[in-house]
Amino acid sequence: MDIPIALTIPDAVRLSGCSRSSLYVALKRGDLTARKAGRRTLIPMSELQAYLASLPKYQPEA
Repeated sequence: MDIPIALTIPDAVRLSGCSRSSLYVALKRGDLTARKAGRRTLIPMSELQAYLASLPKYQPEA
């Protein structure tokens, strides 16, 4: 299976497990960057991976 270099918003939602609204919030804050190709919004896979890596680690409550 080929790994895409960029994802549409629905694909980014499906692959990341993040909600559509949380991705748009991250885009608005500048935590995640995207590119426009005509009317399509594309998120580079490397940007999505970097965004997910920047999220805080899960800390189970004691």
